[in-house]
Amino acid sequence: MNTKYAYLLLTLASAGSIHQQAVAADLVIKIGSAAPLTGPQALGGKDNENAVKLAVEEMNAAGVTIGKQKAKIELLSEDDQADPRAATIVAQKFVDQQINGVVGHLNSGASIPASKIYSDAGIVQISPSSTAIAYTAQGYKTAFRLMANDGQQGLALANYATKVLKAKTIAIIDDRTAYGQGLADEFDKDVKAAGATVVAREYTNDKAVDFTAIITSIKGKKPDVVFYAGMSPQAGPMMRQIVGLQLKAQFLSADGAKTPEFLKLAGGAAEGAIASSPGVVLEQTPAGKAFVAKFEKKFGKIQNYAPYAYEAAITMVEAMKAAGSADPKKYQPFLAKINRVGVIGAIAFDAKGDIKSGAVTIYQVKKGNWVAIPSK
Repeated sequence: MNTKYAYLLLTLASAGSIHQQAVAADLVIKIGSAAPLTGPQALGGKDNENAVKLAVEEMNAAGVTIGKQKAKIELLSEDDQADPRAATIVAQKFVDQQINGVVGHLNSGASIPASKIYSDAGIVQISPSSTAIAYTAQGYKTAFRLMANDGQQGLALANYATKVLKAKTIAIIDDRTAYGQGLADEFDKDVKAAGATVVAREYTNDKAVDFTAIITSIKGKKPDVVFYAGMSPQAGPMMRQIVGLQLKAQFLSADGAKTPEFLKLAGGAAEGAIASSPGVVLEQTPAGKAFVAKFEKKFGKIQNYAPYAYEAAITMVEAMKAAGSADPKKYQPFLAKINRVGVIGAIAFDAKGDIKSGAVTIYQVKKGNWVAIPSK
């Protein structure tokens, strides 16, 4: 065969193959990831982004078929700076890009205002980490979450404080964000119902690093427990200052503080701190253990919410498969009825979009690491 002719045939065949691949992957699914990628909470935000990235890479490698079309998933990531106003700008940008679904936002204070924009546009939003009750209480059919909400977590923490720690007097501090205030309110209500006395209710903000005045005020009231509702960038320095000012009380917090960053910021003062985290202990299930190994090999230590962001992306695409469509208006009803098992355990939603039977685990810092406390 003539060499030039053979080359022409090969070129045409290659072009045909490329064309077939383009047609086969003509359906492009755009999934957005919204989280703080700059600022004090950037570590957690990057964690979520990496988890969605991992899910997208795996699904594309395995092949995704929606209806009878081969699909390719694209990740669009935006920095919401953990700021409500920035979150609405991000949400509108996603709407303008005609995105098929959003994994986010990380913070309740970002998810809540953004959720109205997504709802108005009919775009599905699955938050891997927003726990404020208000997020799903608005009645938006497009809003879902994969974590136990503040009502579930607040009650678990209150029960632990009053029944296990036997606390009679409790001081509460929150950062005045939608997450911090909402969780503190639930905890406050539940410890009082259990018979404990709240001797102080103090407030800070999610940018503060000096808590000397608050701790000094609380110290004079001699609480058995100091509960902080907020994130690691504040919880770590606060723990260090509590120890430094010799406030003799058990430090108790929640998922916002149950991170490697807290351990780093608090240093040796972290020892003995207790915090809750929604969900099961990943290392105690084969799928969870495998996810931890896979994620940490590629991206480093998990901060907290990565497995939930990973499963949010996969759950969203599974709903698209079931519906045979990537149109949010068509796959949303299938998402609402989904029932599957992922690395975080059973995934199914109630009528509000909350995960059903959201588990909550209590952890304590022992020898510099967060260790799950067996339930009693």
